[in-house]
Amino acid sequence: MTNSDLIIGSHVSMSGKKMLVGAVEEAYSYQANTMMIFTGAPQNTRRKATAEMKIPEGQALAQTDGIQSIVVHAPYILNLGNTIKPENLPFAIEFMQGEVQRADAIGAFAMSFHPGAHVGAGSQAAIKQEAQALDQIISDQQQVSIALETMAGKGTEIGRTFEELAEIIELTQHNNKLSVTFDTCHTNDAGYDIRHDFDGVLNKFDHIIGLDRLSVIHLNDSKNPQGSHKDRHTNIGFGMIGFEALNYVANHPQLKAVPKILETPYIGITDDAKGTISPYGAEIAMLRAQKFDPEMKEKLRAQQ
Repeated sequence: MTNSDLIIGSHVSMSGKKMLVGAVEEAYSYQANTMMIFTGAPQNTRRKATAEMKIPEGQALAQTDGIQSIVVHAPYILNLGNTIKPENLPFAIEFMQGEVQRADAIGAFAMSFHPGAHVGAGSQAAIKQEAQALDQIISDQQQVSIALETMAGKGTEIGRTFEELAEIIELTQHNNKLSVTFDTCHTNDAGYDIRHDFDGVLNKFDHIIGLDRLSVIHLNDSKNPQGSHKDRHTNIGFGMIGFEALNYVANHPQLKAVPKILETPYIGITDDAKGTISPYGAEIAMLRAQKFDPEMKEKLRAQQ
């Protein structure tokens, strides 16, 4: 049964001269109707001025191409939870204030954000500082919702449980501007049973955080088993969560209005080669058709 109502897209690149226009073109090439972008490279904090991002042209093209919503992802390197190096916090806060402004200029409705790590000080110290920092970042004027991401729990990451995310939200005074990004790979790796009991996991999420706070789903398979605390994404249906469970998440009636974003790895010409082939068009087609194609990788390689 094909689901044409599915709100699904992937991470796309906003780089080069085309900027937002290029990102929309890429999303459209995958038959996506939502998309996620970084405002610059995720590994650094160098950013172009919004005037250079081709925003009006990109927004116009998104409307023409049926892109219903845009998600921004904040860079990975920010850590609002680090109380060990307090000298880094002012820059992280200032950068996030800029990210909010960039996301609003682009017209993004949500910004996925990794809560960070306690780096040895304990999760309570990190959670408290995180909430205080978010209160300095959030403004009454902002449109975008900062969507704290469910984390795998590798190292000293915070946000590995629904309770930790709920505590950050509760301690943040301006929490009407906070929501949650539910990453299926991270949540599986954190110990939640996405594969066999997604309804149970969703029910737990609803009781602890509230489904009204769920703004984005990152739909990823995992290379590792439940509870591994690893965070290694793999292609839909080729990992330990499996196609049946991820298709169930994608097409879940309670999550119909929530955009699903793929962050699965590019495919190599061989299994050992560096990924150069985008899987997103094929993965979106599988999820719309609700049918797994075990030969997806071979077919994409043959097309090259």
